[in-house]
Amino acid sequence: MSEFTSDDFMNNPSRLLGAMREEAAIVRRRMPFIGKVWVTTNQSSAATVLKDNVTFTQRKSDGSVPLMRWWMPRSLQLLSGNMLTSDEPDHTRLRKLVDQAFRRKTILALEPNIEKIANELVENLFVQNDRCDLVDEFARVFPLSVICEMLGLPQEDREIFSRWAEGLTKVTGPISIIKALPGLKSMTAYLQDRIEHVRTHGGKGMIADLVQAEAEGARLSSDELVAMVFLLLVAGHETTTHLISGGVLALLQNPKQKQLLLEDWGKADLAVEELLRFVSPVAFTKPRYPQKDVEIEGVQIKKGELIMLCLVAANYDPAVIDAPEKLDLMRRPNRHMGFGAGIHFCLGHQLARLEGRVALRALFTRYPQLALADEQVHWRKRFGLRALDRLDIVSGL
Repeated sequence: MSEFTSDDFMNNPSRLLGAMREEAAIVRRRMPFIGKVWVTTNQSSAATVLKDNVTFTQRKSDGSVPLMRWWMPRSLQLLSGNMLTSDEPDHTRLRKLVDQAFRRKTILALEPNIEKIANELVENLFVQNDRCDLVDEFARVFPLSVICEMLGLPQEDREIFSRWAEGLTKVTGPISIIKALPGLKSMTAYLQDRIEHVRTHGGKGMIADLVQAEAEGARLSSDELVAMVFLLLVAGHETTTHLISGGVLALLQNPKQKQLLLEDWGKADLAVEELLRFVSPVAFTKPRYPQKDVEIEGVQIKKGELIMLCLVAANYDPAVIDAPEKLDLMRRPNRHMGFGAGIHFCLGHQLARLEGRVALRALFTRYPQLALADEQVHWRKRFGLRALDRLDIVSGL
């Protein structure tokens, strides 16, 4: 087991990160399934790499997608060829196709409907029992419902999509990849069929917008179109799932901070920023490849050696954040890197912020006495994310 998937790291990242930071700004570590990589330990080293997309590329020198193996099926290779793993100029070309749908004005216009989805889910949380798993029954379903609606996927297909998505979130290594392949193959086939249906019969949502752009001559291959929809679907809900569940856990473990929020929901935006930092759902970025020998804060890195940016380390850097191990919902300024930096700054940051705010308000307005069902915290053993496997709660009513 990696130190970065241990309960100790998940519960209290400051201890391990502090020890790493004492070694150097970038340290050498062995990662699950990846091997030896350089890992950034502070915010300045992470920012240096993220903001230099010329020296540090997403793809290998031959243009191949990182971490792909010969034995992986074509469906996985197809889906991995998205803008998240692309360098310029392909990255900008692909991002421009969906940029409008994620701009602040567009996202804020969706707020009434997003609130409606959240309130309906919250109202049904404890219908059959006074206890539930927040991850499974709300934190995953809510953002998945929102992104399915934005994409224009039929309501009747969303339950099976939830099962496919759940299978993908359990991937931790080669064996779990193999177990997830049937669902991945089914999802790929479904998306291909859905895109073809929209081409023939039309539709609404981002899939229809992408098909329209393709028809109007946008440089977008069929494989890129499928990969784009897949990325929007998975990235559009998974990290928000972990923000919501991790955020609720943090608030329940810090009742004075929770009370500050319950007394003034006008502070919700500030609170979400702090939870983005404190929870750090995306613990590590995708690996980068230096295109030349380079020195970062006194550390020599050779061309082609993998570098991974530890966003938790950036968000818990005491040189930037005062008392980073403490949850402070009123923290200002809050210079976290929860959404990364540079050209790959998270496209969905406005949506994630809105969903986080709406989710917390819906939950704690309806259940102000919400509480943990037990003291045991169940973390997912998945490298790259700080993700709860489950979060058992009681209504308190």
